[in-house]
Amino acid sequence: MPTRHPTLLETFSSRAQTATHPLTAYLLRLMDLKASNLCLSADVSTARELLQLADKVGPSIVVLKTHHDVVSGWDFHPHTGTGARLAQLARKHGFLIFEDRKFGDIGHTVQMQYVGGSARIIDWAHIVNVNMVPGKAAVTALAEAEAKWRERYQYEVKTSVTVGTPRSDTFDEQPEESGWWNTDEEGQNREGVGRKGSIVSVTTLTQHYESATSPRFPRDETKGEDCLYAGIDEPPIERGLLILAQMSSAGNFMNREYTQACVEAAREHRRFVMGFVSQESLNSEPDDHFIHMTPGCQLPPEGEEENGTVAGDGLGQRYNTPQKLIGLCGTDIVIVGRGILKAGDPQSEAERYRTTAWKAYLSRVTKNT
Repeated sequence: MPTRHPTLLETFSSRAQTATHPLTAYLLRLMDLKASNLCLSADVSTARELLQLADKVGPSIVVLKTHHDVVSGWDFHPHTGTGARLAQLARKHGFLIFEDRKFGDIGHTVQMQYVGGSARIIDWAHIVNVNMVPGKAAVTALAEAEAKWRERYQYEVKTSVTVGTPRSDTFDEQPEESGWWNTDEEGQNREGVGRKGSIVSVTTLTQHYESATSPRFPRDETKGEDCLYAGIDEPPIERGLLILAQMSSAGNFMNREYTQACVEAAREHRRFVMGFVSQESLNSEPDDHFIHMTPGCQLPPEGEEENGTVAGDGLGQRYNTPQKLIGLCGTDIVIVGRGILKAGDPQSEAERYRTTAWKAYLSRVTKNT
């Protein structure tokens, strides 16, 4: 059981006022507004399933966790593709997009994976995470990449290209001048002997900077109204990082020393690191205001919540109930995947998880006040 840090005693709305990361403050306000501390792990196999699921379950969640590289049919177009359409649904239903990329390479490589490539994750995912095995340099590199992207993304580069053939009268109006095309091999002037030079076409390229219409999300240019969830503004332009500090799988190698190194890295990059993917609250110092998300959450069958038990999946995953993860371990957001995805009615099941997780949070702050 974690030490009783002040953040365990505070409401989400109160914590939003002291959060050091703008996106953390926004997320805490969103949680309070929607009465939800639920993240859906949307591990589906097609882009169509992903978009349909996000639309149905969106009202119950505050975070949608994706693995874009397992989704077939992912459209990488920056304005009308899958990421842009997810962003539109996030605006409509009020949730953040968390790409569970688990960056785990040298600094230069993770920067390229984050801001470049076909996916351009930074453009559509508010939150990403990192595996700290390569060391703190990976966190530093991602923070630098995000800062540079944010500076550039405040403006869009508009490029216009014109191609055409000049009219003949534009040349007739100008006097002919002696040039290399009017001389023979010996340098004698052949003006009037040879034919006049001609230009087939002229290509003109111009670029200028314009303020971006919305630096928050890539806009969906497909037909349909771009709605914004009532009661809260768009998220801040800043992106956020979660550090993978602990895992729910049996036999993982994330020991106490590794977890402590994760906490230290987070404290060194408070303007970029929102918090942790962990199994418990890792806030210990007075100025720690990190948020915690925990996977491996599952409910017993409906009607057996009080005395029911949850078993693992046989592949190393261990499950805990929202009451234990939120009430005892001190996490803020529970991450649920198959518990919702495999339900006969995922929409209703998501609402059952939302209600249970929120009650566990209310119980925690009520007991501690």
